[in-house]
Amino acid sequence: MAAKLYYEHDQNPAALKGKTIAILGYGSQGHAQAQNLRDSGFTVIIGLDPDRPSAKQARADGMTVVSPAKAAEQADWIHILTPDETQGALYAAAIAPHLTPGKILGVSHGFSIHFKTIVPPKDVDVVMIAPKSPGHLLRRIYAEGRGVPALIAIYQDASGHAKEFALAYAGGIGSTKAGVIETTFKEETETDLFGEQAVLCGGLTSLIKKGFETLVEAGYQPEIAYFECLHETKLIVDLIYEGGLSRMRDSISNTAEYGDLTRGNVVVNDSARAAMKDILKQIQEGTFAKEWIAENNSGCQNFGKLRAAEKAHPIEIVGAQLRGMMSWLPGQKKAAAAKKEEETVHA
Repeated sequence: MAAKLYYEHDQNPAALKGKTIAILGYGSQGHAQAQNLRDSGFTVIIGLDPDRPSAKQARADGMTVVSPAKAAEQADWIHILTPDETQGALYAAAIAPHLTPGKILGVSHGFSIHFKTIVPPKDVDVVMIAPKSPGHLLRRIYAEGRGVPALIAIYQDASGHAKEFALAYAGGIGSTKAGVIETTFKEETETDLFGEQAVLCGGLTSLIKKGFETLVEAGYQPEIAYFECLHETKLIVDLIYEGGLSRMRDSISNTAEYGDLTRGNVVVNDSARAAMKDILKQIQEGTFAKEWIAENNSGCQNFGKLRAAEKAHPIEIVGAQLRGMMSWLPGQKKAAAAKKEEETVHA
């Protein structure tokens, strides 16, 4: 079935006229969505603990900042842009008491609603608008007069106008300029988790490490293994991002393309696909969600150990050394500038 897409002519900004939108959270997505909506003419307030550093940044950006509870009380649209693992507690403490009939509850990822860490009342609209880019890109592209694609989904349509409201919001952040795809909370949540775990984050990082370890165990220099298995990943991914797999294959050597076509499936084969199906099943059945919620409720001790172990992996150690040679990287530019300033002070 073809995806249903919406553009500028499908949205009606007047649908949100006179409504106050509260953005809870001012991180990557929060700062971008809030500023884009404000610059599109909507009334926006930020719900944050006033002592948080992000609250200071929000005020510097010209935003009105009040406590999360105050924002939820004052707003007609309450949009949660805090981490998945904190949304349930935030909802119970600050939002639920003020989520009165006729209001709109919005999110940009369906986890908390789909897995019921948040159970909204039946007399409010519940919608999702999920830009398919990091916040800094969403903001930059908007400032250039363009937009990034987004997803919308309707979980509850108490008012009969939930989709109209969602499209107006999507237009306010600039996404109807690029195109908005309709989905469901279930589809967005489960595919997003699967992509993160099996391909984009878990699958890719594991593949990189296994390649690095194979070369090092075979006696090759860690530095060379790093370049071949990690550093050059960006070159390949950029080509895929720009024009799909065919663009990448058109740009690499014939030797590389033949190796890709004859050896890639030997490594990532049907056994990997079987494992992916198992991961997807755990997501669909809620096993992963329960595990992640329990991990947070227990203080994230296992999560902390896993993080520490990954940071100690040899690929991270040799990588930090090699990136010191790469003056063009943002982190290295900042380090070089700080070093130069320190040398100037002590000269």
